[in-house]
Amino acid sequence: MLNRESAKKGGGKLARSETVTVRLDPKLRYLAELAARKQRRTLSSFIEWAIEQSLEKVAIQHPKKGERSNLSQLGDTLWDVGPQERFLKLALKAPELLNYKEERMWKFIDEWKALWDVDEKDRRYIRRDLLRSLWNDFEQYGEEEITDEDLEKKVGAYFRSTGLPSESMVIRLQPKYIDGDI
Repeated sequence: MLNRESAKKGGGKLARSETVTVRLDPKLRYLAELAARKQRRTLSSFIEWAIEQSLEKVAIQHPKKGERSNLSQLGDTLWDVGPQERFLKLALKAPELLNYKEERMWKFIDEWKALWDVDEKDRRYIRRDLLRSLWNDFEQYGEEEITDEDLEKKVGAYFRSTGLPSESMVIRLQPKYIDGDI
């Protein structure tokens, strides 16, 4: 038996949902409401469904393989609950979708040897612990709130505090985008 207080509150919220404010012109809103009625959905449920359907039409090209897929197919590949991992997955799997802030962060990470471990086969692995520890600083760098030098000092302090070998703290590498053909 429900008490009056819980009956007034309505249905439960899903913990994974987020509220988004969307501006629709009156005609589009009316048509969306009609479509929602037809499918026996709420307007918000219809909009969520419509977005899911439209993700199949957003084409993405794999940066190394050249294969094309859509955003719906890449959803599980790109998603992670942690913002650092989400950022890395986006930068590695769909760099064309990076915004300016993320491009700045990725350029910094991609070019700085200190942020990578390299194995005997020359494969690079990001130092995820460093990225997690300095994530707020990387975001500030992306927003142009701190400079290269500020972030370099923070990376150096991280290395000193964790006892990582100083020879792995070579900060600047020649950027990968510079080659003899340009």
